[in-house]
Parts: sequence; structure tokens; C-alpha cells
Amino acid sequence: MTVAANNPRPRNRVLVILLVVIAVLVAALVGGELYVRNQVKTCMADQFQSELGSQVDVGLSWKPVLLQAVDKKVPYISIDSDDSSFGPATGMQVHAKVNDINLQPSAGNSGTIGSSSADVTWSTAGILATLQEQTFGGLVSGVTADSSAGTLAFDVGPVGLAKLTVKPTVTNGVVDVQTVGAEILGLGLPTDLVDGIVQTLTDSLQTYPLDMK
Repeated sequence: MTVAANNPRPRNRVLVILLVVIAVLVAALVGGELYVRNQVKTCMADQFQSELGSQVDVGLSWKPVLLQAVDKKVPYISIDSDDSSFGPATGMQVHAKVNDINLQPSAGNSGTIGSSSADVTWSTAGILATLQEQTFGGLVSGVTADSSAGTLAFDVGPVGLAKLTVKPTVTNGVVDVQTVGAEILGLGLPTDLVDGIVQTLTDSLQTYPLDMK
């Protein structure tokens, strides 16, 4: 009597087919995730760019965007921008982060944000450029920051003949710019000029990026 040998080929063929199907599905998911992630970043960058007035780099969380679209929960979004403009200020560097975003619509709004923060750096070059765009800007020729004293000194007039020194302070979350010194050869600077510089700085420091408070 002859005993037929077991033939493993059909079983192996099924295993190969399953592996191929799984590989195709994984590739499709990865490809779809990369495509959607890139589209979302591009769309958001365009939106933030219109608000900040400069090129924007948007960072998304580790969580797959496809999954975020399903459960409507976004861990965080980061925004980085150089040479941003908001209010009268120009030349600001912004790093902002929005956390715990829930895209599930609720009464009166299309979603909620858990928290947000923004770090803004305003260089002396940016401050000078901002002031020189004002009507009195031709009179301001230089800006120097004294980090130890917390003051800004402005050169006014030809070759910095006059000096204006101000000190920004924060009280109850509101920035106030106080005049520390303003004189030219021992005489006071014109009030309109001093007020114009102080008001421009104050307005610039009261305007927050992306409508943050």
C-alpha cells in the first residue's frame, strides 16, 4: 500500500498571499499618511503665513494624521516663523505651540484648545526697522539693548546726537514701556518724538501672534 506524502504547497501559497496583502495594506496606509500629513502641513502653513506675514514651518505630533481625522483629537501643533509681523512690529521670531486640540464640534464652536504658548524674540534690528517705518522713523538711527538693566537705548538724530532710554515692564500680563531718560545735549527731546517711539513699542508688545492672549 502506498501512502501519499503531505503537500505543503497550497498552505505556503496562502501564506505568501496573506503576506503580500498585508504588505500592500501597510504600504497604502504609510503612503496615505505621508500624503495627508504633507497636505495638512502645507494648508496650515499657508494659513499661518497669511497671519504672521512670513514663511512658516508647521510641526505635527507623532500621532498619525489619519487617526486624528477619525477620533478628532490632535495632541499638538507647533509653529515656527522668522521675520514675522503683527501689529506695527516687524522682524519678530515666533515659536508657538497649541496643545490638546479637540476637533469635535460643540455648542457654538467647531472645536476646543487645551492650552497654547508662544515665545517671541524681537531683535534690536527688528525694533529699529519697525521704528524707521513710522513717520518719525528717519530720526532714529540705532537701538541698543542692555539686558542687565532691562532697557532699550535709541540713538536719535545725526550720529546719535540724542539718546532716548526706555524700560519695558510687565504688570498683570500687560506690557508697559516707561521712559527712563530722554535728552539732547542736556536738553529734553521733543515730546511728540518720545511719545511716538514709546507708543509704537507699546502697541507692538500688546499684539500677540495668532490672536493668543
